[in-house]
Amino acid sequence: MNILGWAVLGLVAGALAKMIYPGAQGGGLIATMVLGIIGAFLGGTLYTLISTGKFAIASATAVSAGALIPSLIFAVLGSMVAIFLWGLVTRNA
Repeated sequence: MNILGWAVLGLVAGALAKMIYPGAQGGGLIATMVLGIIGAFLGGTLYTLISTGKFAIASATAVSAGALIPSLIFAVLGSMVAIFLWGLVTRNA
């Protein structure tokens, strides 16, 4: 999958994660896309670990047409983790 594909997957995953994640999150379209792409990367790495048993950084070829639904699910889960971590970093003390 090319960079545009990762951006679209990240945007969709970030939007779904924001809808599912409880509470209010700040940020607009760009923040959603960035957190979604980070989440897709984290989720893709986790999916690779679970499906192959090897720890490998998710590559652009990790998401194929046959694995789109599992990739999207893991991308949404990864995006939720990214939203949680971003909330911890940006929380006021």
